[in-house]
Amino acid sequence: MSHKYVRHFFLGTLLMATGFAATAQTNTTGSSPLSGKENDPYSRYGLGTLRNTSNIGVRGMGSASTAYANPFAINADNPASYASLKLTTYELAGEAEMLGIHSNGSNYSTGTATLSYLAIGIPMGKHGGLSLGLRPQTKVYYKMLDSVTINGLGKNTYVYSGDGGLNYAYLGAAYKIGGFSLGFNFGYLFGTIRNSSVLQQADTIPFLSSEFTRYNKIGGIYWKGGAMYETKLNSKLKLRLGATATIGQDVNVARDNYYVNFAIIGGTTVQDTSYYDPAVKGKIHLPTSYSFGAQISGNDRWAVNVDYSATKWSQYTNFGAPDSVQDSYRVGVGAEFTPNPSSIYNYFQRVTYRIGGYYGSDYVKLNNTGFDYYAVTVGASFPFKRSTDRLHTALEIGKRGTETNGLIKENFVRFSLGISLNDKWFIKRKYD
Repeated sequence: MSHKYVRHFFLGTLLMATGFAATAQTNTTGSSPLSGKENDPYSRYGLGTLRNTSNIGVRGMGSASTAYANPFAINADNPASYASLKLTTYELAGEAEMLGIHSNGSNYSTGTATLSYLAIGIPMGKHGGLSLGLRPQTKVYYKMLDSVTINGLGKNTYVYSGDGGLNYAYLGAAYKIGGFSLGFNFGYLFGTIRNSSVLQQADTIPFLSSEFTRYNKIGGIYWKGGAMYETKLNSKLKLRLGATATIGQDVNVARDNYYVNFAIIGGTTVQDTSYYDPAVKGKIHLPTSYSFGAQISGNDRWAVNVDYSATKWSQYTNFGAPDSVQDSYRVGVGAEFTPNPSSIYNYFQRVTYRIGGYYGSDYVKLNNTGFDYYAVTVGASFPFKRSTDRLHTALEIGKRGTETNGLIKENFVRFSLGISLNDKWFIKRKYD
């Protein structure tokens, strides 16, 4: 695609994706168009399963992003990185994930493919930068069955299901003074989450059932701040330190509750909405989070990153009520290596190779049992011809959860693919 049309393509795609995400999150048919065949039981709790929002390149190095900055890529995890942008950058990425679910001797597989992010980064002179984009934050999609026998009613089946999630449309800016950079992301967090439970009676005629469904329609301003400091250790080595912080914030939520009774008579479903409680307004309190990171790099060929992040999920409330969540943390470490960025005759000398891993404590806590997650990661960035445009890949293989106390263990494989295109938009042309 000619760079002449790149900015128009990405701006148009960004607007369409924002509208599509809003439409998808307000879907009321009981299945999310973005979820495919995914079935993640842990997404029932809190705000759902938290998405990995890191740049695809950084995912290959353990998602250690707090101290990561690249003049030709966008790192929205730390908005202070925007000050390092040298060219206007357009980024689009998606991911595919396969889950292996293990519980009480039962095993099954599930998976999905979805958008990871869409973003534009713009350098503003030598010391500043801007970014705007859309990043899915959480995802909800689950369906679970539980068979019970109730006195007087015989055999019954509880069906629990849900779908939806949250997206974040943001505008960010950063400015650099000497070796210090400060930045922020300021945007709108939005989405709809549906949670439903159905009691199906199998031993009565007609077959009587009841359903309770709740829609949480969430929307509110959300912001995050970041800082970086860069210095030379010697003629070959650079040290970069990074930090981010998000204070506890409230976002609006409108809740619709439906109570429905229905019966199956002669193969025909007769349904009646027995109660409807529309648009009850409240607040969701999002927790404080922070991260610290460091990077050592040499001669623009290699870098080693380490990260620590934590979130006070014990502060989380929905309509003033807590959920089955706990404080969480994550440690990430990774490295990247480009054999020879200026090689003319050997293409693979210009490829950037990455490896890393991460380990953390999950924010979901059930049956008084917390659990961990971990993954090993690899990735690579492939340049297009002699330009700074690149195709990014990352592979994460890991585990989440435990089978202790009747919980669920998930083995996951996640493959991510992204593209970054650069242009000299907003850069003054020089004439001889």
